[in-house]
Amino acid sequence: MLPELLQKSSFFRLLYLIDQSLLRQQQKNQCPHCGGPLHQSNYMRKPRGGPENIPDDYLIRFSLCCGCKTCRKRKLPPSCRFMGRRVYWSSVILIVMALRQNRKNSASAGKLMGLFGISRNTLKSWFKYFKEIFPQSAKWQRIRGIVPPTVKNNELPGALLRLFIQTLKDTEEALIQCLEFLATGRKMMV
Repeated sequence: MLPELLQKSSFFRLLYLIDQSLLRQQQKNQCPHCGGPLHQSNYMRKPRGGPENIPDDYLIRFSLCCGCKTCRKRKLPPSCRFMGRRVYWSSVILIVMALRQNRKNSASAGKLMGLFGISRNTLKSWFKYFKEIFPQSAKWQRIRGIVPPTVKNNELPGALLRLFIQTLKDTEEALIQCLEFLATGRKMMV
């Protein structure tokens, strides 16, 4: 069920709309560096793993830039579609990790590589990130307190997604809520 979501353009439309909302919320704030106004300074991305017929609008990474000529620093609003500088959609990363992690019937690395066109090195780097870097990150430390203790750090992000799926019962809604939670640290509906 999870891999099929990645082929639905409507799924990426929902993520795009959430990201637009997050952009508007962030744009109401001032530049964190100088207090100046924030203007849009979006750019195109070429993320991998989604449907081939995805509209170009969904490929835009929303970005803000300070309007003061002496500052001009960039501020990226949270995103449900993009995970930092990684070239795959964040939903692809989350699904691949959930399918592979800590389950008796987990998908083999070879199957995931074939299904999503991921190299072995990319898969290894994702595992390293979620095993070593993400659990220690300031972002995870901020939101860790509102996540039930049943979600273990060494089982991220698969255990977190499973928690959302078990609680919400609707797989698509659970994936969206989990992506939004990871992006913002808010709206944990479980």
